[in-house]
Amino acid sequence: MRIGQGYDAHKFTPGRRLVLGGVEISYNLGLAAHSDGDVLIHAICDALLGAAGLRDIGKHFPDSSDEFKNIDSRVLLRATREKIEELNLRVGNLDATLVAQMPRLSPYIDSMRIRIAADLKVDADRVNVKATTTEGMGFTGRGEGIAAQAVVLLLEP
Repeated sequence: MRIGQGYDAHKFTPGRRLVLGGVEISYNLGLAAHSDGDVLIHAICDALLGAAGLRDIGKHFPDSSDEFKNIDSRVLLRATREKIEELNLRVGNLDATLVAQMPRLSPYIDSMRIRIAADLKVDADRVNVKATTTEGMGFTGRGEGIAAQAVVLLLEP
């Protein structure tokens, strides 16, 4: 067994879609990023890569590359899954937390879990996604952006 953890955060910006866990969220702001800004998937990719000993998302999908400009982060998640499969590893389970004061995310959680599970080729009951606030504290509490944390267990044969 191997355990990895990941973290990502992006600030809000006007004129972009808000995408979390591969799901478009109805909100007036999106997240500033080279890709689509999906902090949840980015944290998950970092957790997967970390558990496999493959460094981090920036090493594999650099934000200096035009190849990844505005890319759907689900493409990055599937590519990350392929990298861990090449090492004969598979996802045991995943637990992730979104940290955002706004917007309200609970209506979208089940859709996120289903899409992430599909991209990881695991049953949805192996993917847990939660959302919380910081009670008005810090950059997320002030509504400046969103953060995500993820922990993953990879299984060896």
